[in-house]
Amino acid sequence: MGNVDEDTPAPRRRPYDLTLPTPPDALRRGPLREGTFSSRLHDPRTAVVLGRWLGAALLTCFLTGLFSHLVQDPPPWLADRLPSRPAIGYQVTQGLHVISGIAAIPLLGAKLWTVYPKLFEWPPVRSVLHALERLGIAVLVGAMLLELFTGLFNTLQWYPWPFPFRQTHFWLGWLATGGLLLHVAAKAPLIGQHWRRPRPGLAQRRAFLTAVGASVAAVTVTTAGQSVPWLRALDLLAPRRPGLGPQGLPVNRTAAQAGTAAAPADWRLRVDGPQPYELTMDQLLAMPQHEADLPIACVEGWSASARWSGVRVADLLARAGAPASARLRVTSLEADGPYRVMDMPATYARDPLTLLALRVNGEVLAPDHGYPARIIAPNRPGVLQTKWVARMEAL
Repeated sequence: MGNVDEDTPAPRRRPYDLTLPTPPDALRRGPLREGTFSSRLHDPRTAVVLGRWLGAALLTCFLTGLFSHLVQDPPPWLADRLPSRPAIGYQVTQGLHVISGIAAIPLLGAKLWTVYPKLFEWPPVRSVLHALERLGIAVLVGAMLLELFTGLFNTLQWYPWPFPFRQTHFWLGWLATGGLLLHVAAKAPLIGQHWRRPRPGLAQRRAFLTAVGASVAAVTVTTAGQSVPWLRALDLLAPRRPGLGPQGLPVNRTAAQAGTAAAPADWRLRVDGPQPYELTMDQLLAMPQHEADLPIACVEGWSASARWSGVRVADLLARAGAPASARLRVTSLEADGPYRVMDMPATYARDPLTLLALRVNGEVLAPDHGYPARIIAPNRPGVLQTKWVARMEAL
């Protein structure tokens, strides 16, 4: 009778067993060694608290960024439904977008420091599912880092990359947000376990979280002044000062850059519609003039308010015989540029605050601010407040 051990077949791995073989312990070197990370702050509770703060910042950043994208490039079904009020809507949402994005940078750094020992856990990959989870986290972290830092560079108007910023930023936002939601769903049991504050707490954790909170507050109050007027005195680190520039307003694209430093001597505004016509500057000034206090709010996060005066766009369209539902297309004198031609939904074109501005703060427009005429409208990004207007067309 044969030996039982010899006759018993060796256990076979079942077809659905996705566990991978454990690598030898001889490979555990450097940060892979057991006990390398001894800080008690590399724990789930600290990660959950930071995750809550980071999640709130990223969700605010994503939703406000989505609104900005839809205002700049609305799909056809949404274009005529965008509201023109509140007048400061874009100023508030884009300010929040940049503020929350900048605040998320130190939060993401603290969160990654808390969990980075997981990168060196042993074995590095336990199963196929574990490998897929780690791959998903790598994509999530990469998307977040690229999203936040390209956005930060955009506030500086510095683009050291070959790809288009706005489209890449938009899709990275979806990728990072989707990855974040999947990560939260996968870690939901662990998050739920450590969501509430434990008793007693860890003094070291409280000190660390206080330091992180103070860092976020410091970064916020020293940069948010570019869009929050009552924080303007503390605007030390923001890339823009809202009060600096020609006529007390910043400028992104100058007349020299646009090739419009000298307006044509025979400049006329052409308005196309059922009853097209042209107007000289004197004829425009002879029309009823209206004033509006409106901000210039740019995608880089800065905003500055001014008192604009000129002719209501609605009056110009009515004179051309355009119906109330007509959209507006505005063409600039500049020879090229991504926003040389701008389309405006009817809700904005008919708003009494939307002007073909001829003056700002009581002065004739400087060339950098759009002389001889520019568009100013409520709840619109600065890139759509077309300068150096040559033609208006009712669609």
